[in-house]
Amino acid sequence: MTVQYLEEAAEAEEQTEVLSLSGLLRLLDDLPEYRTLLEHLQGGLRAPRTERLIRSARAYVLAGLLRHLTKPLLVVVPRPEEARRLAEELLTWTETPEAVYLFPDPGVLPFERAPWPLENRGQRLAALAALAQAAEEPARVLVVASVRALMHRTLPPREMRLGLRRLRVGQHILLGEMLERWVAWGYSPVDVVEEPGTFSRRGGIVDCYPPNARHPVRIELFGSQVDSLRLFDPSTQRTFARVQEVWIGPASEALPRFGPAAAERAAGLRLEGCHPMAQSQVRQDLERLQQAAPFPGMELYLPYLYEVEASALDYLPREGLLVVEDPLEVEEAIAEALGQAEELRRELVAAGDLPEGFASPYVDAARLLQRLQEEPRFLLSSAEEPPAPGELAYRFHLADRYGGQLKRVAAEVQRLQAQRSRVVVLSRQASRLRELLDEAGVAVAPSGNSLEPPAPGGVVVARRILEEGWVLDLAASARPTPGPEALYLLTDGELFGWARPKPRRARRPRAVAPEAFFADLQPGDYVVHIEHGIGRFLGLATLNLDGVPKEYILVEYAAGDRLYVPVHQADRLSRYVGLSDEPPALHRLGTADWEQVKARARQAVDEIAQELLDLYATRAVVRGHAFSPDTPWQSELEAAFPYIETEDQLHAIEAVKADMEREVPMDRLICGDVGYGKTEVAVRAAFKAVMDGKQVAVLVPTTVLAQQHFKTFQERLAPFPVEVEMLSRFRSRARQKEILRRLEEGSVDIVIGTHRLLQKDVRFKDLGLVIIDEEQRFGVAHKERLKQLRKEVDVLTLTATPIPRTLHLSLTGVRDMSTIETPPEERLPIWTVLAEYDEALIRQAIRRELDRGGQVYFVHDRVQGIEQMAARVQSLVPEARVAVAHGQMPEKDLEQVMLQFANGEVDVLVCTTIIESGLDIPNANTIIINRAHRFGLAQLYQLRGRVGRSAVRAYAYLLIPKHYILSPVERRRLEAVVEARDLGAGFQIAMRDLEIRGAGEILGARQHGHIAAVGFDLYCRLLAEAVRRLRQEREEGRRSEEAEGEPAPRKAPRRRRRAEASFLPLVSIELPLQAYIPTDYVPSERLRLQLYRRLASVQEPEQVRELESELQDRFGPLPEPVQNLLYQLRLKAWALAAGAQAVTQEEGQFVIHAESLEQMNRERLQQVLGDAARVQRRRVWVPGADQPAIWQARLLRVLEAMARELAMSSPQ
Repeated sequence: MTVQYLEEAAEAEEQTEVLSLSGLLRLLDDLPEYRTLLEHLQGGLRAPRTERLIRSARAYVLAGLLRHLTKPLLVVVPRPEEARRLAEELLTWTETPEAVYLFPDPGVLPFERAPWPLENRGQRLAALAALAQAAEEPARVLVVASVRALMHRTLPPREMRLGLRRLRVGQHILLGEMLERWVAWGYSPVDVVEEPGTFSRRGGIVDCYPPNARHPVRIELFGSQVDSLRLFDPSTQRTFARVQEVWIGPASEALPRFGPAAAERAAGLRLEGCHPMAQSQVRQDLERLQQAAPFPGMELYLPYLYEVEASALDYLPREGLLVVEDPLEVEEAIAEALGQAEELRRELVAAGDLPEGFASPYVDAARLLQRLQEEPRFLLSSAEEPPAPGELAYRFHLADRYGGQLKRVAAEVQRLQAQRSRVVVLSRQASRLRELLDEAGVAVAPSGNSLEPPAPGGVVVARRILEEGWVLDLAASARPTPGPEALYLLTDGELFGWARPKPRRARRPRAVAPEAFFADLQPGDYVVHIEHGIGRFLGLATLNLDGVPKEYILVEYAAGDRLYVPVHQADRLSRYVGLSDEPPALHRLGTADWEQVKARARQAVDEIAQELLDLYATRAVVRGHAFSPDTPWQSELEAAFPYIETEDQLHAIEAVKADMEREVPMDRLICGDVGYGKTEVAVRAAFKAVMDGKQVAVLVPTTVLAQQHFKTFQERLAPFPVEVEMLSRFRSRARQKEILRRLEEGSVDIVIGTHRLLQKDVRFKDLGLVIIDEEQRFGVAHKERLKQLRKEVDVLTLTATPIPRTLHLSLTGVRDMSTIETPPEERLPIWTVLAEYDEALIRQAIRRELDRGGQVYFVHDRVQGIEQMAARVQSLVPEARVAVAHGQMPEKDLEQVMLQFANGEVDVLVCTTIIESGLDIPNANTIIINRAHRFGLAQLYQLRGRVGRSAVRAYAYLLIPKHYILSPVERRRLEAVVEARDLGAGFQIAMRDLEIRGAGEILGARQHGHIAAVGFDLYCRLLAEAVRRLRQEREEGRRSEEAEGEPAPRKAPRRRRRAEASFLPLVSIELPLQAYIPTDYVPSERLRLQLYRRLASVQEPEQVRELESELQDRFGPLPEPVQNLLYQLRLKAWALAAGAQAVTQEEGQFVIHAESLEQMNRERLQQVLGDAARVQRRRVWVPGADQPAIWQARLLRVLEAMARELAMSSPQ
């Protein structure tokens, strides 16, 4: 017996494994029924053709048709989630994944005035562009659309064809005309291209991100000729591939140039029934349409924009193939969508939110239905009658299910192989299944990277994820039940009963430009300068000094004082982040106030650094168990993770394993939001401990969390001989007693439980690892017990409270901490709406979520009145299952309700802020927060963060009472939440008070005053400086003791030690050079400031080289002032390495001021430099020269030599 075993291909560009199953499609070619079907479809259908195919085989057959038909296919399915799943499976089966498109619905409700989510907009335009191109030139294209997506009006095909333009290298273009055309086709000009539908121009370089393309393109012009076309990554802004041509299509389905005609058609709307706000909004929209100006939510006016109504069905050319899945369900879905839209319209008109007679976003349903029924089409249905011989469907059968009984699986594979059947096993646990087959006596032979059909009696095991398997009868003539000549396709669905995990496949991850994290300074913002204290940032200013123009950052201080900060010192400024919204007091320039404030903060951080170091040192002398390196099973477990790990996750996993393999007991903290992958880190650590024969305790604050972790651990460890148990109140007394007995004798490997695990009757045979989730939520007594455990075994703590990266870096070397900041690729920003309390809106929001099979949180601000609120919600949505949860309920009742919600038995949870911070309920994707103005910013973030945990769009509604007037502070707070939709820089800035609360948990409340006095950023820098200095002093002391009575090494002069410890040494560089970024090179002031701040943070010469190459790539050839700026940064990097404080010009010579010269062998340095410089005790004089290139090279050479000499002279 032989089993082919396929390793998964390592590189996965798109969150899906590269291994293609397309080789199996060749088995279809030999089936007479398939060949007959193909002939019918190739010749053009005159009448409908029906196949009663089982659902799991449909993607396989459609992928086969895509392989053979050179015509576009439009596949219509009843529901959006079915469309998404079918598109995912087609990508798995086809050999041309680039030909498969999902055409989603817009992602907003009918009549909702909201911008369509970028992902939906991009996918829709890409699918329409592909169909439009296929109508011009025959091509393989398959588009999957749900009924709602198909019903929605769109851009007419004629306009799409007019808007689609090919751009080639060598082509001559009129640039101004092209940019005007892009604006007319819906593109927006921006400083930096990060999102589809935007473009930016910088001289002869134009960046454009067409929504129909996978990557943005950088167009470089030579005069009017296209010199090069390069694709670039929006997150790094670096190019990575040259192409010869690109297609640039419209950026929106609602084109602004048709606005004036739309305004005319909509002029007759009756506004008298609307409330004043709605009237004003519609009038404003009509004005913008009249001016052909784009605006968010413009798609609402699609019914008025174009003379002809069009849907995606109008894009299918006459020779194309229409495929309809489950025609009866499609008809029901059309009726359902129409009914819901009509009900919504009635509610909005009655509430005064929508003018009466506003046109429907859907095309004429009767006409659409008629076309779906009358056009020649290929129908895939699950008819009640079984298929008849002669149909292709007659050959497909459902596979048996084994429910995790792996011995049965091995026995069945042996039986199938013995009867010469072909078997393909696709599983996340491919390695483990291969091992099981091996144990059952099956010889395993490895194979290559592509899946070929196995020979009769052959078995293939591959790592791949499919929803369900099937059996395909390959006999010359098919039978009612498959005989030996069959292909058995088994998936995790059949083997373990697992559903396919929600696909983590984002078409394009949210890009954040490299300087986005320097983007937080706006004129008027408070800033902290390390030397001068708190001021107000005013902007960039150019000054002419000695005839040399230079750009500076202008900061205003108390009494109108002004400070001009050189751009190469932009890193000495940071945005002021305090502990409240109160503005800080500005400092006076030239006074001692700021130094005193800094001195007090320094003293405070010294104390806390001392405490942390003492704790760390105590633990370092304890000896524990050093775990063995990873076993082969560890690799198998990790390979079976159904998602691609984020980089942060991998770093955290590596750090945990390294800690476990050391003798010192681990005590590591993992910080990361819920759903960012902390549990997977815990699973891998636990498995590593079990592989060494140790037991693991997983401690969680609530029973519901215990239940969630238990389910995750069980599923991940199912194929391995690992016993996982749960100890909580949901277990009967007898069951608890049994688990305790097995724990003590060692037959339970991993136990998950609440503080019940800390009671005296819980005894382990050999405990090796304790994992604690959300430790801050345990009581004082429990924390004391945990403190004791830390001295004995490895401890891994998980927390969802975000810890700022700056603080994390400051604590390097005194607290083992890993942060997981990267959201999973498929995470979409949460759509956030601020509105007055409106029952029609609440009903819409809940119904929209229930329609897509999701769940809803309804947060009420107090326990009083919560039951009445729940009754109101129930009356609004009678079909929903509503439950109540709040902190004053008996604990057991609360846990029961939360568990029901987690298990999907409750649709709407009306609750207070009790919502579990650690609960991960990916199916809950709408949150309604009533009286949102009463919550703090951090609370609103944490509440909103309960949703948006899967690949579907999440919604948050912040409701305030009708006619309530918000105070300026309340308005600012709520707008901050609404605007920070991104998971990028803006989001991180807005999370500052939540982060500082996290910092408080680590540092203690007494540090809060010092954080407020100097700002959070500088506080962290001071802490980092204290930690580094104290560690160095202890290290010197330890070395001195080890010298056994020898005199301690001579201490360096105090001045130098302070310079060494300075966390950001100031290097002042005053040279006769124009060093700045000219406005014609980077026109946007905002972008120039971001670049200055990014450039100034550079510390290494190598980083300067990288930035030089990036600037050329992004903005074109470097003008002289930019070359000079980069030279200054290179000089600054070498000056830092040489311990220099300043480089100035005096009497025609250049002077390097460096106290570090006292530590160097100055005679040796003079010999190395020769005539190039004159070395003194604290200065080095470098002769000038008429040509700048000569003295510039000389200065660099001298500083490099000084840096090398300092490195040789410094004690190791």
